[in-house]
Order: sequence, then C-alpha cells, then structure tokens
Amino acid sequence: MPMFQPSKRDGIAGFDGQVLDLDTAVKDGVLGGVGGGVIGAGVGEKLDLKKMIEELDLSEVPSVFVCPISLEPMQDPVTLCTGQTYERPNILKWFSLGHYTCPTTMQELWDDSVTPNKTLYHLIYSWFSQKYLLARKRAEDVQGRAAELIESLKKVKGQTRVQALKELHQVVAAHATARKTVVDEGGVAVISSLLGPFTSHAVGSEVIGILMNLTLDSEAKSDLMQPAKISLMVDILNEGSIETRINCTRLIEKLMEEKDFRTELISSHSLLVGLMRLVKGKRHTNGILPGLSLLRSICLHEEVRSLIVTIGAVPQLVELLPSLDPDCLELALFILDSLSSLPQGRVALKDSPNTILNMSQLLMGVPEICTQYALSILCSVCKLAPEECPSLAVNVGLAAKLLLVIQSGCNPVLKQQSAELLKLCSLNYMDSMFISKCKLIKTIQ
Repeated sequence: MPMFQPSKRDGIAGFDGQVLDLDTAVKDGVLGGVGGGVIGAGVGEKLDLKKMIEELDLSEVPSVFVCPISLEPMQDPVTLCTGQTYERPNILKWFSLGHYTCPTTMQELWDDSVTPNKTLYHLIYSWFSQKYLLARKRAEDVQGRAAELIESLKKVKGQTRVQALKELHQVVAAHATARKTVVDEGGVAVISSLLGPFTSHAVGSEVIGILMNLTLDSEAKSDLMQPAKISLMVDILNEGSIETRINCTRLIEKLMEEKDFRTELISSHSLLVGLMRLVKGKRHTNGILPGLSLLRSICLHEEVRSLIVTIGAVPQLVELLPSLDPDCLELALFILDSLSSLPQGRVALKDSPNTILNMSQLLMGVPEICTQYALSILCSVCKLAPEECPSLAVNVGLAAKLLLVIQSGCNPVLKQQSAELLKLCSLNYMDSMFISKCKLIKTIQ
C-alpha cells in the first residue's frame, strides 16, 4: 500500500461533489451506515472497510481520515483526551513503548483512556464505500463491454472490425478486469483467429496490441506459432508504428519461451532486418531494449547466428555500443560475443573499424558482465589477427586498462583473461619498448 498523502482540499467531498468539513458532513447526514446504509450497496450487503481500503489502494485521501502515526487510513479511530484521533492499534503500541504523551501535540496525557470515534468511523466508511461501489460498477461495466466486443468480433468485418478492435485494445490496456473477462470468455482464440495471410495491417496491429496485454496459455501460443501468423507479425514489425513494432517484438519473444518453438520460425532475413532497424532507430529509442532482447533470444539458437552476421548486424551493433545504457549494453555485448563463436562473426568483428576501440572502453566503469563479454570479444579478434590487432589494441591504450583490471578486485576469471590478452598484446614488442609504447610506467608505479 502506498504512503497516503492528505487531500489537496481541506474538506471532504460529499456525494454531490461539494466540499464538506467534518461538522457539516455530520450535520447533513453524509454518513454511510447511519441512516439507511450505503448508497448503491445491495440489499443486506455489508462492505468490509479493510477490504475496501486494500482493493482501492488510493494514494490520496482526506487528511482527517489518516492516522498521524502510520499515515494510512484509519479503520478503528479512537480519540485521546487532547482531542487528537489515531488508529487504535497504533496509539496502543505508542503507549506500550512507555510514551504517555499525545504523538501529535506532545502534550502529557492526564487521562490515557481512548474513546471510539464512531462519527469519524462512519464518515470514513461512507467515503470508501462510495469510492468502492463506483469502482465496482465501472469494473462490471468494463467487463460487460469487453464481453460484448468479443461477441461482435465474431460477426463484424471491415472498418467496423477495426473500430471494435481499437476499443477492445483500449479497454484491456486500462482494466485488469477486462483482461480477465477476455481470457475467461474465450476471447484469446477469437482474437488470434483474426491473424492470417490476408489480414490487413490495421487489424493485425490492434490484434497484436491486445494479445500483448493478455495472459496466453500454451495452447494460445501454439496457435500463434503458425508460420502464416509469424509471417504477418514480421511484416508488421517492418512497417508498423513504433508501438506496434515493439508489440510484435515482445510477442515473438513471448512465443519463443515455449518448449515446442521451432527455430525455422525465426530464421527470417526480414525479421532480423526489422529488428536491426528497431535497434538503430534514433527517433524512437524505446525500441532499442525490446529489439536487443529479442535478438539475444534468437542468438541462443546457433542455427540462426550466421544469418545475423550476414545481414551486417556486427558493425552496426559495434557502432551503437558507446550510446547504450547498461541494460542495452549488456544485451548487445552478449549478442556480439555469441556471434564471435562463428568464424564469419570473428571476421566481421575484426573488419569493424571501431571494435577494438569500443571494446577497450568497456573494460572499466561498466558492470562486470559487460567487461567479461568485452574481454572475450577482444581475445577472439586478437587471436584471429595476431599481427594486426594487438598492435592496434596497444595504440588505443588497451594494455594499461588490462593492467588495471588485473589489479582490481574483480572476478579471478576476468583477471586471467586480462593477463592472457596482455601477454598476446606484448608478443610483438621488446619489454622496454612495450612499456614505453603503452605508457605503463606511471600505472605500474
């Protein structure tokens, strides 16, 4: 439950929207449970105050309802002789700690008895009941509307279908109850059935947006793994809005979590090109993380790695490294490290003009896992071209950084990798020349 903040208004909203203070509220009868029950409650229905407070989870309530000790709405308000009101368990705990003062005013108490504040309790109960019943009615309306839209999607076509899908997309994105209704009413199968080889992008975009908001079971995922449906997702990934492209990316990654997912479904030149466009997008940087996340999942399938190299992903990812945040950086380095396991991947890394420079800059000041990937990539490249790459590495200051890694308190495996790479870099030099070339004297001292 969040920390409750006093309302911006000093008073309390009545049922007609007027702002009332406590005295006016009592005088005018705005007290649920005092004279005829709560407005909107069912006959004989008794609402539980604790349940209402927890389910509504409101961050702003009238300050008079909030216990000064816990800063949470009171369920059993009691008043001290000073006139201050507290939640009963909180003030009794205050007394049990040996405090015989009023927590708010710090006045000494001449009477430590507490008096139930029934008026305030009823006011709190009435206020939360009104909010709760209104929220419940809205939820029921939303559930009913979601069920209606699912039924209509079985019949309507054309622009009417697009409008129904747009409304359903908005409803499920905003209301958990609507999402549950769609799943319980068999709506996932209805919505999924709208995806196919002849589905328009307008329909497909909304369907994918809806599915991303729903909990999909294995049967639903298996249905979505049909080649025609994956092909449509890939098409939309290449041509849709940024929101739709991100939804396509996340949906495909969600499908890849299934045990029976087939590698051939992602062995698509068009899919990989679309992902790289998403990752490189300068106008919409919110697509970088989901794009790299899916590429990482694809890299786990060794059969597809060579295709990733073929589309030119290696130099593009190398150039992106300096601009990535830590989460994206780790994903990009994982991908490059995976591709370095292939001969053509190592060649692509060697041929990328900034591979050694960018990797060298990632040995310090980044998460340890990023240093590990960077070292692994540097080792692969330098071993591939021992005459060329180590000299280039020395020129960009790699040796000094390797020495710093060795002297740091990092993982012993990283220290060992750094030592091996440092030795590889020194093979083409005499010891004194190597130290001079690398400008290591100050570092060693």
